[in-house]
Amino acid sequence: MIVIQQINTFYDVQQLLKKFGFIVYFKDKADMYEMMEQEIQSLYNIGLISNEDYLKCRIIINQRKK
Repeated sequence: MIVIQQINTFYDVQQLLKKFGFIVYFKDKADMYEMMEQEIQSLYNIGLISNEDYLKCRIIINQRKK
């Protein structure tokens, strides 16, 4: 498991994804959030991010969706 940084904002989630080579941008925000969730899930499933970071990312993305 890799410890990257504290995740507190949407920007932090984007930077986490960027460190793993994922730059997610779609014109449609709903599509962008869905893709980000899928990529975060993949990183968690293969053990590259901790459970805590995974949950923080999901919460931040869900807050952004609203």
